[in-house]
Amino acid sequence: MIYLVEHFYSIQGEGRYTGTPSLFFRFGGCNMKCEGFGCEEIAPNGTQVLGCDTVYAVNKEHFLQNWIPIKSSKELLNILNLYELPKKVDIVLTGGEPLIYASEPIFVEFLEALHVQGHKITFETNGSIHVDFEQYPIYKKCIFALSIKLSNSNESFGKRVRGNVINSIATNAKEAFFKFSIDAESINLGLEEEIEEIIIHSPTTSVYCMPLGGNKEEVEANTEPLIEFCKSKGYNFSDRLHIRVWDKNKGV
Repeated sequence: MIYLVEHFYSIQGEGRYTGTPSLFFRFGGCNMKCEGFGCEEIAPNGTQVLGCDTVYAVNKEHFLQNWIPIKSSKELLNILNLYELPKKVDIVLTGGEPLIYASEPIFVEFLEALHVQGHKITFETNGSIHVDFEQYPIYKKCIFALSIKLSNSNESFGKRVRGNVINSIATNAKEAFFKFSIDAESINLGLEEEIEEIIIHSPTTSVYCMPLGGNKEEVEANTEPLIEFCKSKGYNFSDRLHIRVWDKNKGV
């Protein structure tokens, strides 16, 4: 079963295409928890849940009642008709982790239809789930923002860094780039070596570093130290424009 958590038309807030008008589809479910990010969300039953800044799209146990079950690709395609959109608007698939549905027929049909309509498709993914580019060639026509998790996520190295998957995506996709979420504290705790251990699996892929945070205050606190880190390493700094403008990460 495919679950959709929310959809919204906004601008891309981070990464290579920051500022680009985009229609977002946020899917429910993930293969990680990333509790180390320390973001908190109150579940419908009043329970405080810890995780990443989109924990409401990750934690099935506490948030399932707000997830929408999708039974056909047409249900997803009809969402485009709910907005007044520019022709061939960019489509961003995020989560949670959208690639947990990579082999689902409904999901593949949705992607193929979007491509036929001329949309640019970008996946925001943690880069740990294998994509079968030969069986599903539609993925070769997609862009992948590889948000590989660092140790500040509290996920194990073997789970979050899968070199063969990273290389496969970067090699087969239409386009790929790394996108890391970084807090100021991590910069002084072996961050340089951590990133190098990841990008070695695709050394020619561009690197974008963005400040960790689920609200404007947290993002701003991590911004200046991260800019200095990017300057020293030659990495691209990526703002989190949606949080800086709207002070939240949900539905904007």
